[in-house]
Amino acid sequence: MADKKALEFLQKFMTEERVETFKNVLENRTKHFTVVVEDIYQSYNASAIIRTCDVFGIQEMYSTTRLHQFNVSSYVAKGADRWVDVQKFNKPNSDNTQEAIDAMREKGYQIIATSPHYGSTTPSDFDVTKPSALFFGAEKEGLSKNIINQADGFIKIPMYGFTESLNISVSAAIILQTLSQKLRDSDIDWSLSEEEKLELEFKWAKKSVKDSKLLLEKFEIIKDDE
Repeated sequence: MADKKALEFLQKFMTEERVETFKNVLENRTKHFTVVVEDIYQSYNASAIIRTCDVFGIQEMYSTTRLHQFNVSSYVAKGADRWVDVQKFNKPNSDNTQEAIDAMREKGYQIIATSPHYGSTTPSDFDVTKPSALFFGAEKEGLSKNIINQADGFIKIPMYGFTESLNISVSAAIILQTLSQKLRDSDIDWSLSEEEKLELEFKWAKKSVKDSKLLLEKFEIIKDDE
């Protein structure tokens, strides 16, 4: 649980510009949509999607492991992995894809499979009223049948050339940009709660302030002496 007084203490070691940037970014963060990537093994694609989530205000992203580990390239991510909460379903000898599906349903998300081969809903036509977990598949294989068979809906990007697919990071960028804009233009309450904002602001502050752990330990001593 974040402590508002502890946050204010850390903010003394931050520039006013940094503090204000955090607050502005938090006002545009959402958990109404989340992204789940299945078995992505190319680090530049994984990292580019994290960066895209950050750019369009998506706070949480998940990865599932079947054959390949999810790796992040700091060069490509440009630090986005510091601000986006990336969680992994990567237990050995486990059906990580099914665990991800179940976890998303428990969080209240509908399962939306992104695929050029199923369904007819495009990003511009997609109904943004329901919280949605957007599943993106591996670079060559696409989404597994497990996700396709359990999906509540499908979304695809219209294509008019000879090629039937886009790079996964490009697909994610196109879909998230369109859905994010539709969401922000709607009357839906998509913002984080005040408690969620405080938790994130405190988390980001700890990452931003050098020796924040030692400073907070000192803060607790001072607070106990008062």
